[in-house]
Amino acid sequence: MNDIAVIGAGMHPWGKWGRSFISYGTAAARAALADAGLDWSDVGSVVGANTMRCGYPGYVAGATFAQALGWQGARVTSVYAACASGAQAIGTARAQILSGLADVVLVVGADATPKGFLAPAGGERPDDPDWLRFRVLGATNPAYFALYARRRMALYGDTPDDFAQVKVKNAAAGALNPLARYRARVSAEQVASSAVVADPLRLLDICATSDGGAALVLSGMEFARGHGHPDPVRIRAVSTVSPTYPKAVLDLPDIATDSAVAVAPAPHSFRASIARAAYEEAGVGPEDLSLAEVYDLSTALELEWYEDIGLCAAGEGAKLLREGATALGGRLPVNTSGGLASFGEAVPAQAIAQVCELTWQLRGTAGDRQVPGARVGITANQGLFGHGSAVVAVR
Repeated sequence: MNDIAVIGAGMHPWGKWGRSFISYGTAAARAALADAGLDWSDVGSVVGANTMRCGYPGYVAGATFAQALGWQGARVTSVYAACASGAQAIGTARAQILSGLADVVLVVGADATPKGFLAPAGGERPDDPDWLRFRVLGATNPAYFALYARRRMALYGDTPDDFAQVKVKNAAAGALNPLARYRARVSAEQVASSAVVADPLRLLDICATSDGGAALVLSGMEFARGHGHPDPVRIRAVSTVSPTYPKAVLDLPDIATDSAVAVAPAPHSFRASIARAAYEEAGVGPEDLSLAEVYDLSTALELEWYEDIGLCAAGEGAKLLREGATALGGRLPVNTSGGLASFGEAVPAQAIAQVCELTWQLRGTAGDRQVPGARVGITANQGLFGHGSAVVAVR
């Protein structure tokens, strides 16, 4: 097994704080170092997940955080993969540890987002698919979330109330999480009475944009055991796979597909392949899971992830939800942190934050939202235009 240890996890509370992303990232980094019982000088490498909204410092996040913490000669790396940036950063850190380039790696992601929904960078870029989907199709994030929701309603009979119940479930978990931005329980009636954003999705069906940060301190197993962590949470797989040619099913917001005339498409969707690769590498399956953290950009998309990570067959996500299986106290809780429904998007931090939640759950330190006896967890999300993101952690 190519396991690495999670010896520190830390976050800055998420919200709208009006400060630099650097302050959120350094606060999360210091919290993770304190959790690990290490000094900043013990870190041999820093991997930063980039943000595209915060000028040049955001484009070189590894160096930005290293400088903010105080230059001490550590190796620095900066990565960007949209919402998968955090998983890419974890994967890079893991490779450095397993190759012997560093004993201890600090992974940091943080963001300071604008009010409202995320928009493309300025300028005219007709060869940029992100620019095209806004300017040609008007496919804002809420619009394509709604198209996915409509698809589920047409194919599987899902209802707006099913979507609302996802928010109810995640808000109940978020109410127990002191790091979450939104800590109030909501009812299905409150979801149904919130403003329509993109039919059938209402305001409370869609995640907000947030400021926040998350960090992990990762090491090799020998280092962990020699520095006060005899039985650490272990990362056993990091999946950052891309789609398989031909991609014959529209994967919004990407508006392009490939021809399948000469070559048959893969038997599984891109999102399903992300989790399958993680399971294969880790030597586990959905039946081994204690919990999952998935990418609930919208309530309807969470139901899609239940199917993509193998918790149920296609079209059965709403049934699983209605049974209470994915709620706290259910047989396989999903988004025990409260998910993006409770945190909002801080893009480079969110895949790291998911692993923070797995770490606390697998340690048994998640407080009122603790999953009893948690031993295996998976995270899953997706970066725009072909970036996979899944991490399997075990203890």
